[in-house]
Amino acid sequence: MLVANGVTIRFGKRVLFEDVNIRFGKGNCYGIIGANGAGKSTFLKVLSGELEPSKGEVTIEKGERISVLKQDHFAYEEEKVIDTVIMGNQELYKIMKEKEAIYAKPDFNEEDGMKAAKLEERFAELDGWNAESDAAVLLNDLGIDSELHYKYMKELEARQKVKVLLAQSLFGNPDVLLLDEPTNDLDLKSINWLQEFLINFENTVIVVSHDRYFLNKVCTHTADVDFGKITVYPGNYDFWYESSQLALKQAKESNKKKEEKIKELQEFIARFSANASKSKQATSRKKSLEKIELEEIKPSNRRYPYVDFKPDREPGKEILQVKNISKTIEGEKILDNVSFTVKQGDKIAFLADNENAKTVLFQIIAGEMAPDFRRINMGNNNN
Repeated sequence: MLVANGVTIRFGKRVLFEDVNIRFGKGNCYGIIGANGAGKSTFLKVLSGELEPSKGEVTIEKGERISVLKQDHFAYEEEKVIDTVIMGNQELYKIMKEKEAIYAKPDFNEEDGMKAAKLEERFAELDGWNAESDAAVLLNDLGIDSELHYKYMKELEARQKVKVLLAQSLFGNPDVLLLDEPTNDLDLKSINWLQEFLINFENTVIVVSHDRYFLNKVCTHTADVDFGKITVYPGNYDFWYESSQLALKQAKESNKKKEEKIKELQEFIARFSANASKSKQATSRKKSLEKIELEEIKPSNRRYPYVDFKPDREPGKEILQVKNISKTIEGEKILDNVSFTVKQGDKIAFLADNENAKTVLFQIIAGEMAPDFRRINMGNNNN
């Protein structure tokens, strides 16, 4: 179990959060949410041990292993893909390399044999004989084909490197899994696979993400970084939002009633303080007034900027009409007879296994690329 005890993070005079006390239980997935700059990624670094807290401590049960999704996609350029994944379990990978070095010695002696035997014993305990096959399964599930498994990381495309590092963090069934924006640069198929993996994961997951749908699917708890503290709510993102909004509404309504009571008491005191027959009642109300405390409602770090786009003219009912768009690039059919209509008020999401297809379609609509066949009509205010 991972535990944060009285954790505080300060940078100069700025306090990100203070006196955080959270016990992260096994079998739960915690979504860390908050405004940009609130300290979500910083909190993950504290939990992983990468960053020392200004105050307090983070503890983990003896023998448990933390795995972190690495953010540097170029850190393993000279490593093979399969080895990069196995590096997710540093102890196992170290034993593998020590074994290889011993067995490669030309003057292998009795001492080497005893050391190798101990390594083999620990290697078996860590399920090392299945390491390569387990790593291969993760890579295949994330869309990294088998012919790439023994290539060097520098030979992979950027999106493929993202998947390899994700596989690295998931490798070896870690006791605590720390994921910072794991869905970034993943295709829809890989995101769906990751969701199912985390839903079925039996240990502890702590994830930072701006993807609300993803958080709703995988999280059992939500940790909100706001108001200089971290508050844990049971349930997913939607449950947190409803709970936090209800708590805010209740606090405002409570303060409103208290303010009305304060005004009533103040008026009575001001009116009857000098009246001898009412002085006792006025004194009693003063005491009642002193006991009333308004709930502190701090301003949230969250900001919802408003952007106002003013068109040169009012749009019509039909905004855009695309008919029979096709595009072939270097012999590959990217778009084939694509047709659709966008009407006023529509909200449309484009999904595709081929990420390039979406980019090409938008470039054609924007006039940045010519299609093989083109019929695009922009709406006007007469339709």
